[in-house]
Amino acid sequence: MPEGDTIHRAAARLHAALAGQTVLRSDVRVPRFATADLSGERVDEVVALGKHLLMRIGDVTVHSHLKMEGVWHVMRLGERWRRPAFEARMVLETTATSGAPWQAVGFALGELELVARDAEDDVVGYLGPDPLGPDFDRDEALRRLTADPERPIGLALLDQRTVAGFGNDYRNELLFLRGVLPETPVGAVDAAAALDLGVRLIRANRDRDERTTTGNTRRGERLWVAHRDGQPCRRCGTRIRRGLLGDDALTERITWFCPSCQR
Repeated sequence: MPEGDTIHRAAARLHAALAGQTVLRSDVRVPRFATADLSGERVDEVVALGKHLLMRIGDVTVHSHLKMEGVWHVMRLGERWRRPAFEARMVLETTATSGAPWQAVGFALGELELVARDAEDDVVGYLGPDPLGPDFDRDEALRRLTADPERPIGLALLDQRTVAGFGNDYRNELLFLRGVLPETPVGAVDAAAALDLGVRLIRANRDRDERTTTGNTRRGERLWVAHRDGQPCRRCGTRIRRGLLGDDALTERITWFCPSCQR
């Protein structure tokens, strides 16, 4: 699933192409919003909040979440789509300062809805502070992270109500780097150090096309433990193990860890 750094890069690309332009045509291919027409409205900005993307157009916000398969492509009108048409959930055509008009297409979006601009909090107001946002509140993020000292640190870090933007890769990578097992209670962990490391990691990757936590950008060498079950630990050689962690069966996510380096 795309994490906060991926969404911030997507928002930056969309904003660079669309901000300040006028919508020529909109096509929302979600039944609930199929009759919506944004033509004639101005695209004010495109921003990210955690894993959520907000496209502010006139007095409407187009809210989308990519989930596992979603992506926004932005191209000049007339360019060939790089995903099949049946996956398109929204098509937005706008004017351009120069050249052909822009076209933004959201493919296979996990969530897509149009809400009144002044009602954005109804869909994203629950989110915790975003480390990639301009107003990141580290103290508030730490307060939320440590609110339940008995909760496993691996669940607290993945909870978007705590910190908006960390996904499964960051959760597993930063816990490896801190030498902590995902099931360890928050109260038994240096939560401030874990949070600060997570913030540094996601900020370091904000402008990279390929995420790395090892500092190595070569294919297959970018991550310490995530997606590496059965492979040797890059530090000690012990085989990386894979587990499951969640509040219940519906929220279980895969964990990867080194049983020697993490205690």
